[in-house]
Amino acid sequence: MSAPVLLDFNEGVATLTLNRPEALNALSGGMMEALAAATGRLAGLPGLRVVVIKGAGKHFMAGGDLKDFATRLPLSADSRRAEFRAMIEQYINPSVLALQSLPVPVVACVQGACAGFGLSLILGCDLVLAAEDAYFTTAYSSIALSGDGGVSWFLPRLVGSRKAFELLLLAERFDAAEALRLGLVNRVLPAAGLEEGLAAWVRRVQALPAGAAAEIKMLLAASPDQSLGSQLQREAEAFARCAAGPDFAEGVQAFLGRRRAVFGQG
Repeated sequence: MSAPVLLDFNEGVATLTLNRPEALNALSGGMMEALAAATGRLAGLPGLRVVVIKGAGKHFMAGGDLKDFATRLPLSADSRRAEFRAMIEQYINPSVLALQSLPVPVVACVQGACAGFGLSLILGCDLVLAAEDAYFTTAYSSIALSGDGGVSWFLPRLVGSRKAFELLLLAERFDAAEALRLGLVNRVLPAAGLEEGLAAWVRRVQALPAGAAAEIKMLLAASPDQSLGSQLQREAEAFARCAAGPDFAEGVQAFLGRRRAVFGQG
């Protein structure tokens, strides 16, 4: 039996594959546990430059596995409350936090269904590529749930509080073009060109200065909770750290020498 989440690491690229294609990669309890274990390993990978999250088969993730959830229905209300809270606190929350805390870009590659926690998961990524056939929905309210995986934190920051309320409350399905318009994805590509487009993005990210990428990610993550003055100070400190590194010298010298910079050599 294949693992529900696969982790492959090659030449600085960690690829997490949601691996239940027969169930549209729907999130079961076992998959939650596997995802937490896999994301927990990422920070310890030597030379990590970029993380890719994708789904096996024709879909990214079709939300929670309702067949798996149904096995908890015979529990009492108190027991069910405790079990679902424990699953989220032990597996979902650590997975999201692990990805957010990484000092490298996290890229989601989406095709087919992206629903429920699947949508929450890509909202927490730094860059998102989507195939033209991708479709999205928050899905939670359709089964009387409120959301998890940081959806209520990420979504209003991306689309505004009023639109976020609409998307969560009505749980309407929307296509890749609408996801692009809303700012939920960065690029939409033909399904046949998705893997090629992903590979091109990964190569580009690998060639970027790692220190600057890490500082950019940290600055953007912190900015919603900072005053302007505080964020200006954070920017000054991050800028100075970058300027003190060898990649800055390489960038300046390459520009003046009219050649392509080669970062990460120092």
